[in-house]
Parts: sequence; C-alpha cells; structure tokens
Amino acid sequence: GKVKSYQHDMILNGFEVGGGAVRIHDSKLQEKIWDLIGFTAEQKQQFKHYISAFSYGVPPHGGIAPGLDRLLMVLLGEKSLKEAIAFPLTSDGRDPMMESPSAVTQEQLDELGLSVKK
Repeated sequence: GKVKSYQHDMILNGFEVGGGAVRIHDSKLQEKIWDLIGFTAEQKQQFKHYISAFSYGVPPHGGIAPGLDRLLMVLLGEKSLKEAIAFPLTSDGRDPMMESPSAVTQEQLDELGLSVKK
C-alpha cells in the first residue's frame, strides 16, 4: 500500500539542519501504517496509550526540529558533527567529562526511592 506523508527538511548549503512532519492524527490510519511496516500485536500493545489518546480527538499536529549542532557545523565549516557538539559522546555512548553512565550506590537509590530489578 501507499501512504502520503507531510514531511519537510531544512537544508543549508546542502546539509540537512532540521526536519519535521505533520503527525498522524487518525487511529485507523496509524494502525494501518503499523500493519504495513509489519508491527506485531505485541509491538502495537506498547503504544496502546497513544491510540487511546486518539479517542479524545487528536487535532492535526506537527512541527520542525532544527538541529543547532548541525547548523553550527555548517556555519563553522566543519566536516564532522562531533566538532560542533558541546558534549560529544564516545563511540560506545559514554560521556568522559561526566563519567557517565556510571554505577549508582544503594544510598543514592534509597535517597530517590528507587530499586533495581535484575
């Protein structure tokens, strides 16, 4: 099947610096899209709150999200996005400046009323 989408990109000097779309606001269409891309019943169940919200009348909604780091990369003439990110992560997702992620102590968990289930 085919579905028309309303999407847009913000391009500066050949670089995508932002993007957005008008979101689906019809529960039947959303279900059809999930079927087209092969969502299982279990995967759909993870979004039941989303579909439930549609019953209250979801107005058409959308927006654009400019990537300030991407914009800065173009303005600075950098070839790598890593040069424009204020707090870059390592390739394995760690932040060496904040030493995160890191283990938490039981004292910290207790203070926040949290528990870890394994």
